[in-house]
Amino acid sequence: MNEPVADLSGAAAALAPSRYAMALLASRPELGEGLADPAPLARAEIDAALAGADTDDEAALKRRLRRLRQRVLLRVMARDLAGRADLAEVCTTMSALADAALAAAQAWCEARLVRAHGVPRGAGGAPQPFVVVGMGKLGGGELNVSSDIDLVFVYPEEGESDGARPLSNHEYFTRLGRRLIALLSEATEDGFTFRVDMRLRPYGESGPLVCSFEALENYFITQGRQWERYAWIKARPLTGAVDGTPGTTEALAQIVRPFVFRKYLDYATLGAMRRLHAEVRREVARRELADHIKLGPGGIREIEFIAQALQLVRGGRDPALAVRPTLTVLERLAERKLIPPQAARELQQAYDFLRRLEHRLQYLDDRQTHRLPADADDRARVAAMSGRPDWAALEAEIDAVRATVTQHFQAMLAESDEGTGSDLATVWQDDREAVERALAALGYRDPAAAAQRLVSLRASQRYTLLPTDSRRRFDQLVPALASVAADTADPDTTLARGLELIEAIARRASYLALLAEHRVALERVARIVGASSWAAQFVTRHPLLLDELLDDRVLYAAPDWPAFGQALREQVAAYAGDTEAQMIVLRELHQAQVFRLLAQDLAGQLSVERLADHLSAAADAVLRICLETAWAGLRDRHRVDAPRFAVISYGKQGGKELGYASDLDIIFLYDDDDERAAEVYARLAQRVNNWLTTHTAAGVLFATDLRLRPSGASGLLVSSLAAFEQYQEKSAWTWEHQALTRARFCAGDASVGAAFEAIRGRILRRRRDPAALARDVLEMREKMHAAHPNRSKLFDLKHDRGGMIDLEFIVQTLVLAHAHAHPELVGNLGNIALLGIAGRLGLIAPALAERCQSAYRDFRRLQHALRLEGAQYARVEPASVEADVAAVRELWAAVLGS
Repeated sequence: MNEPVADLSGAAAALAPSRYAMALLASRPELGEGLADPAPLARAEIDAALAGADTDDEAALKRRLRRLRQRVLLRVMARDLAGRADLAEVCTTMSALADAALAAAQAWCEARLVRAHGVPRGAGGAPQPFVVVGMGKLGGGELNVSSDIDLVFVYPEEGESDGARPLSNHEYFTRLGRRLIALLSEATEDGFTFRVDMRLRPYGESGPLVCSFEALENYFITQGRQWERYAWIKARPLTGAVDGTPGTTEALAQIVRPFVFRKYLDYATLGAMRRLHAEVRREVARRELADHIKLGPGGIREIEFIAQALQLVRGGRDPALAVRPTLTVLERLAERKLIPPQAARELQQAYDFLRRLEHRLQYLDDRQTHRLPADADDRARVAAMSGRPDWAALEAEIDAVRATVTQHFQAMLAESDEGTGSDLATVWQDDREAVERALAALGYRDPAAAAQRLVSLRASQRYTLLPTDSRRRFDQLVPALASVAADTADPDTTLARGLELIEAIARRASYLALLAEHRVALERVARIVGASSWAAQFVTRHPLLLDELLDDRVLYAAPDWPAFGQALREQVAAYAGDTEAQMIVLRELHQAQVFRLLAQDLAGQLSVERLADHLSAAADAVLRICLETAWAGLRDRHRVDAPRFAVISYGKQGGKELGYASDLDIIFLYDDDDERAAEVYARLAQRVNNWLTTHTAAGVLFATDLRLRPSGASGLLVSSLAAFEQYQEKSAWTWEHQALTRARFCAGDASVGAAFEAIRGRILRRRRDPAALARDVLEMREKMHAAHPNRSKLFDLKHDRGGMIDLEFIVQTLVLAHAHAHPELVGNLGNIALLGIAGRLGLIAPALAERCQSAYRDFRRLQHALRLEGAQYARVEPASVEADVAAVRELWAAVLGS
């Protein structure tokens, strides 16, 4: 270092190691006057310096822009090196300078083109804006101090200008773009404002300088490559809003968003990103760039790769990840547990360190460099700017930081271990006998049948017509599946179900990539499909759920229902204006939660009762969001605030005994005196039901049964509280009061819900004639029994005499017969709890109550196991439930007679 720091005073002293700063202060000493300002440089100061630029001639504008950059850069540098500016301030200030310079230069160019050629207009006569899109670090608001700015020029529509000498819009904007680039990048005695790089435009350097929105969209569809998705992830329109075109930015976003972010979880991206990174690594090695802190191992680019690869995978499903700044992306990935929090912190710290180091390298001579210096004097200067005693200390820190980045990069993005632990190459070939021998060695019970299935699949058109990359993934997956299936209780069944799943997702390269990338996920798939045919069918119908298998912490976490409800609300709100997208995301989030419960169920973590509670809570949350969203989208509402409307659940949902594929028995009530209320709430009820039952690409939420409303299928879809009460008091059948024992408010206005609960309590506590009640109950039971004949020799757990429905009828009879004297029976507590209460009250023998409680638990457990195996009927050998059936029949005789 040649310049003695002692010769400088105040804030300028920190600038001594920078040759650029010293030379600039020597030529323009007035720039030193603002260096002691304690406040960051505000955008308003930059804009003030550009005020009046529209009246400059070209030379004056160039001088104004370049001298502004010198002032801004010197002040940023002084604050940074004095420890008064963090990385965010440096990058934000440089990005603000670029934004302001571009806006001023574009306005200057446009004014002159308008005078010569008029205003460019589209086919309908609307003025057409020139949109400058900032890419890379400028797009992300992360511009470094000596960076080029990567730009793309676009405009909405073709057409021509309306002046005396009209030009086509393409020619008009091409001239504008060329003049804009010259204003910013041509070197003068004051240097340059920003070097401009246009190579990210469609077709690169060989493509036209500007293109219309339509041309851009066509390019993305027909030519867009994987690395361009990566490039466009930070794209930000910097200019372009004019009167009459308020939607320009959103129109551009609607073109870019689907190109960058796929609607599904795009795990195929990881392989493409690895290949892109490998190309960069080869180029680094070829050019001997190991000392390059941006492109070299453990450099800035690897941190960006981690963040942006996971953005590309998930950004289409989670709009909160579609953000630009790298540090923000890392933070949100950690919040969603997509990367470990500790890893996110270390990567953020490394990014901050390397970007600060990058600035210090560029402070030396205002040169865009990312290479560590070899010259001893340069090293001493960089160490001094970094606050380190010498280069050796700084170099050790650099090496440690880069090693940490490399470690995390390898953990998150390096190619997965594709080995299976066994020599399974023969499992996936044309020689059936060799396949059979390999499967027999793995312990398959019927290796011949499994081998025939594999050989037939390999010879099928479904396999041979797959794209090359998907076939490669398929070839990788099948031996791996055979290996993990061998570790399950029934390898043959697991392999068969697993192959059905792989066949179902074969044309979705992203899902194949997910299982190929994550051996642990494949192992969990094997365990789940092997344990339950229903689970196998569920995953095969909804392969998006495979993503849930990646993280044990999420898969096996206890449900947080307030958080689940909030997540539903936020995701649905993110797709406001697109009802189909809202319906799809609601279904997918509900399916994901059900799948997590399924995994916990199959792992033995949940009792049948606890599982039913959770499934019912999930349905409640979905109902609340459906009601909120349906109301928000309802036209001609008579109320601004929330509706005086409630959803009431009956049956399994009402009793909190919901199963995986249960229907929802619901009715709709309102309490509103407005003369329009009946019509509005009828439309609302229909919309809520549509939200639940409409078939979408993600299936349906629930099948619903609305026949329990007053007067059944012939009654109104929605009832007022008064009409509901009158019906229950004067017209309802006994079986409808039976149903009321398992009814509860689950969504909507809490006061309407409370009023319903009060009506329910009054109805259930009515004094009834025991003999008449018994006759009505027996009559209804006979009708149900006749409707479900069982001609097999097996016992139907639900419908046969002594089964679940008998127990439910017994409990309902006890409630209706005795609630007037024992109000504790009114509580919607479930059959097991109500049997216990009846026993304690002496309404039934306590010992018999306990036997029947145990019987109901056994029935539910057996029914649940059969449903998981995909059984059409819940039927078992009579001997296996003989004692339980005897207990139920004994209680039936005690309560209802023969």
